[in-house]
Amino acid sequence: MRLAPGARRYALPPLVAAIPLAVVSPPLGVLALALGGFVVWFFRDPERSPPPRGVVAPADGRVSVVREEGDRIRVGVFMNVTDVHVLRAPRAGTVESTAHRPGAHRPAFSKDSDRNERVDVTLDTCDLSMIAGWFARRIYPYVATGDEVARGDRIGHIAFGSRADVVLPAAYDRADLLVAEGDPVRAGETVIALRTDEPSTG
Repeated sequence: MRLAPGARRYALPPLVAAIPLAVVSPPLGVLALALGGFVVWFFRDPERSPPPRGVVAPADGRVSVVREEGDRIRVGVFMNVTDVHVLRAPRAGTVESTAHRPGAHRPAFSKDSDRNERVDVTLDTCDLSMIAGWFARRIYPYVATGDEVARGDRIGHIAFGSRADVVLPAAYDRADLLVAEGDPVRAGETVIALRTDEPSTG
């Protein structure tokens, strides 16, 4: 099973501690082993099969935000602790910039999370924000300025609960959206917006 970077850092301490704890206190040993196993499972990074067209969800979870911002539409996906936390490119394109923005650590499903710590990735085809939650304090972008990405490529991950937003190009409007708040989505596979004239390479 492929794991996201950082899995060893978080999983090894409880797994190693489980051995002496099992001798001193078997229940604590089992608890440490279960915690280590959960961390390994949390950092799972399954393969995905991107569709040939459309803007795909950047993360696993549920759509928590759909709103207009000027002439563009923002779609946010809230990731529960049980969801895969590897983020994927909504569209193919070139990374124009990445910027870390410090901020608060409010629950990622709340309106206040708009002021949370984040990493903004600007592609020449759309914008993406990786937003930390109240428990998540580590955002790991995989891309840098100048990188080329394909639709569905891995572009980063966030440790333990968070949100990922896509700001669609101005050419997309409400009629092009295929999801609404509350809908479940899968990173790199669920199409969240599609224009009828969109080429399969976009």
